[in-house]
Amino acid sequence: MNNDSIIFIGLDTHKSFIQVAVLQEQRGTKLEHLGLIKSNKYALIKLTQQLQSKYPKATLHFVYEAGPCGYWTYRLLTSLGHCCCVIAPSLIPKKSGNRVKTDKRNAVKLAQLFKAEELTPIYVPESEDEAIRDLSRARETAMKDLKDAKFQFKGFLLSNNVQATVNDNWSKSIYGG
Repeated sequence: MNNDSIIFIGLDTHKSFIQVAVLQEQRGTKLEHLGLIKSNKYALIKLTQQLQSKYPKATLHFVYEAGPCGYWTYRLLTSLGHCCCVIAPSLIPKKSGNRVKTDKRNAVKLAQLFKAEELTPIYVPESEDEAIRDLSRARETAMKDLKDAKFQFKGFLLSNNVQATVNDNWSKSIYGG
């Protein structure tokens, strides 16, 4: 292999496992399905080492769909020096009538579309930005839950014929009340 050859690796990520498909850059090469690996850092590092030893002069390009598992896969692969792209599921081209979805087919399809340059990667936020976003979302959820609890409590009091004189902000009155 040349120094500039590329190996395309499609990953179908899940909570407990990752389905792996490998496609070489050369025309006419057969797609290789590597099967399942565990969804943890050790297994992913082991996979990259195996691929590097199998294709010593190639550049590894990983691709996977964004999902609920977050961006740890992206961050790990890029920290190991590999190219990795995350694709929004809505940006993956779909053929009409092709409704059969399996993890193996998804991994294969990602590798093929990535090689054909038909995928548009999304921006992956820095871990600090993601932490701030998560904190903001958690606060927003907590405030909504608090508001809902206040409405439920007022409804409970009302259903038991208890007159509640509560300010909108539920704080003590500063005017001696």
